Amino acid sequence: MLFTVFVSSSNQNIGTMPERRPFVRLPTDVYPVNYGLSLKPDLIDFTFEGKLEALVEVTQATNQIVMNCADIDIITASFVPQGGEEINATGFNYQNEDEKVTLSFPSALQKGFGTLKIDFVGELNDKMKGFYRSKYTSPTGEIRYAAVTQFEATDARRAFPCWDEPAIKATFDITLIVPKDRVALSNMNVIDRKPHPDDENLVEVKFATTPIMSTYLVAFVIGEYDYVESQSSDGVMVRVYTPVGKAEQGKFALEVATKTLPFYNDYFSVPYPLPKIDLIAIADFAAGAMENWGLVTYRETALLIDPKNSCSSSRQWVALVVGHELAHQWFGNLVTMEWWTHLWLNEGFASWIEYLCVDHCFPEYDIWTQFVSADYTRALDLDALDSSHPIEVNVGHPSEVDEIFDAISYSKGASVIRMLHNYIGDEDFRKGMNAYLLKFQHKNASTEDLWDCLEQASGKPIAAVMGSWTKQMGFPIIAVDQEQVSDDCVLKISQKKFCASGPHNEENCPSWMVPISICTSEDPKCTKLKVLLDRQETTITLNSVGPDQWIKINPGTVGFYRIQYSSSMLESLLPGIRDLSLQPVDRLGLQNDLFSLSRAGMISTVEVLKLMEAFVNEPNYTVWSDLSCNLGVLSSLLSHTDFHEEIQEFIRDLFTPIGLKLGWDSKPGEGHLDALLRSLVLGKLGKAGHKPTLEEARRRFKDHVDGKQVLPADLRSPVYLTVLKHGDSATLDTMLKLHKQADMQEEKNRIERVLGAISAPDLIQKVLNFALSEDVRPQDTVSVIGGVAGSSKQGRKAAWKFVKDNWEELYNRYQGGFLISRLIKKTVWVTPCDISHPIIFPSNFNKQSILWCLW
Repeated sequence: MLFTVFVSSSNQNIGTMPERRPFVRLPTDVYPVNYGLSLKPDLIDFTFEGKLEALVEVTQATNQIVMNCADIDIITASFVPQGGEEINATGFNYQNEDEKVTLSFPSALQKGFGTLKIDFVGELNDKMKGFYRSKYTSPTGEIRYAAVTQFEATDARRAFPCWDEPAIKATFDITLIVPKDRVALSNMNVIDRKPHPDDENLVEVKFATTPIMSTYLVAFVIGEYDYVESQSSDGVMVRVYTPVGKAEQGKFALEVATKTLPFYNDYFSVPYPLPKIDLIAIADFAAGAMENWGLVTYRETALLIDPKNSCSSSRQWVALVVGHELAHQWFGNLVTMEWWTHLWLNEGFASWIEYLCVDHCFPEYDIWTQFVSADYTRALDLDALDSSHPIEVNVGHPSEVDEIFDAISYSKGASVIRMLHNYIGDEDFRKGMNAYLLKFQHKNASTEDLWDCLEQASGKPIAAVMGSWTKQMGFPIIAVDQEQVSDDCVLKISQKKFCASGPHNEENCPSWMVPISICTSEDPKCTKLKVLLDRQETTITLNSVGPDQWIKINPGTVGFYRIQYSSSMLESLLPGIRDLSLQPVDRLGLQNDLFSLSRAGMISTVEVLKLMEAFVNEPNYTVWSDLSCNLGVLSSLLSHTDFHEEIQEFIRDLFTPIGLKLGWDSKPGEGHLDALLRSLVLGKLGKAGHKPTLEEARRRFKDHVDGKQVLPADLRSPVYLTVLKHGDSATLDTMLKLHKQADMQEEKNRIERVLGAISAPDLIQKVLNFALSEDVRPQDTVSVIGGVAGSSKQGRKAAWKFVKDNWEELYNRYQGGFLISRLIKKTVWVTPCDISHPIIFPSNFNKQSILWCLW
């Protein structure tokens, strides 16, 4: 459908891309060498005082210094040339829209080194960016605040005036003046802690000098925390900081981190360069986590695991997030992108190698199969839209950076790096990575620099191949047909751009350099042939492959493309699904490709449903997860038709056998994936109205609430979802009471995500009002509203109206960051429903980010 959005200042239809704001990077005539930074936060009045003494180099005589500065008031500024007299600045000219300040001096600053001194004040804001306040409850029930930071992409300038661009690196000497009963942390280890001379209640905490680094990686935290610690096998001190009284919940992340650091040391053949690394749980935190060098910050749910009350999916999530952020300590921190255009390389690489790391630490997770469902297919779905964008986007004004923190940068980036790794081979890939990190350590690099190193290591045309994947949006659909010629099989393979809106029929069809792998039923685990498809079509001969063998393109579902088999080839693959001779990841990929072809109108949905029936004996969690997701999409689409009950019946019939096989209670010998599968299947059956599941869920829920039998953590989400979906006001009130009583953020989030399943219109409205209450942390409001929007047709309409009615409060809360984009995406569901009134956005809202977050 066509979705039209207007802006209040001009009623401009944003179906046409707005012009990007003009932007000029900082001048290079004055360059920082070292920041001497002292900060004194006030945790009662929510302000801070700062003193900056920066060693700078004047590379060209100038009478002004231009820096980044936002929401900061400069009190005094001066410049002291080496061996010269102090020169006071005569004026501060703030360019608020560009977040810059120009310091003017009465005479030219001459070439050479000098010290820039600035005294300033700022606000500990509540916007979860820059230097901000984070609310928490003490063990005695008192509301208190920590002072914490989130600087990526461009918010270091809200904590201190600086050259806030990734390529302008310097070292940092940080001192924090804090209450003596608070913990103070920064990137480096503490080298001095002494009483403040003017206030006996304060202490000065001085940290060691950092390596040369970008401003967005600087961090400091002041608050009340406990910790657990250990030392990795290669001698790095690792600490996990938790809320007071919850140190036990940091042990799992500590175990992951102490395994992960040596793994990356070995994989990169480059040692971790800092003496310590801290991982800390922050109460109010917009992102999942942030890779600040030596001080990694996390949402509580991405770091803390309660041995008794955390579910299996939470343990897996913590392992992945820890693996992701620690990978950045090398890839991003040691070697940093030259500009935000190359952000995808940071995030795509970390999103790929986090799985490599978790597979090393927890092989029982079968994590690479889960990658295909969680990242690979997600990226394919988004990249098939006309509103997608290339992996590598030219970023000008920093306000554009948030637009590319999306599934293209992360998930498509990870997927094409996985494809590249497979194309090169692990040995040459590691060799190239090592050369890249050694060549550019403590420096900045671009995408092309990595391709050069990998090309030299492998001898393959990496830049040519990868350019076709990173510099143009979209991906191909590979059409395959076969012909038997004597004892050989001849394959005709062609490529064409895949579009979610239907076949791509434009004359100028883009093409890709596509690594193609092929296996057969003779040995489904072994690749029989690899070719590089560098043209629109080609013919391949498979020797000694008879008509009784099936042929699978893209074994392992590694290549970033969809496949359309001829009818006969597809038919021959179906027994491989039923008898499980096809690998789980290939069974998943086959089903997912067909579902996407049906959504694009290229085949009938009936064909997909027939294929899904072949999965009745499927044992693999991730395959079921992908089936469940696709059936959920179909169910949402059919909620606007007379066939909604029929699809619910299909879901019940498909999931009942596996549900009966698994049962409700874990059995001896079961592992991580069995727990995930049981939760998925019971939740699916309960939501679809399977009566035995509903009755058992209600019984177990009552026992849980009454304190007779506490629900195991892995059963809580499906039970909560089921009783709410078929519940009344008493059920909702009980659930809200459980939310209020929960001491663990994971449990609160678990409840928040399913509240939207309630069906009655008045109760849906109650849930939406709850989303903006004090009981829900600001970053979790989006999950509550999104849960309402994703649960039913009525919920979608109510959530969209709620967002429109409360737009000003929501916009002010998130200040145009990625959480507001996520909220829009979750509440605007493109179906045949009628959105009768366009939302009016404030004139200062970045329209481009809305375009990229919508379907």
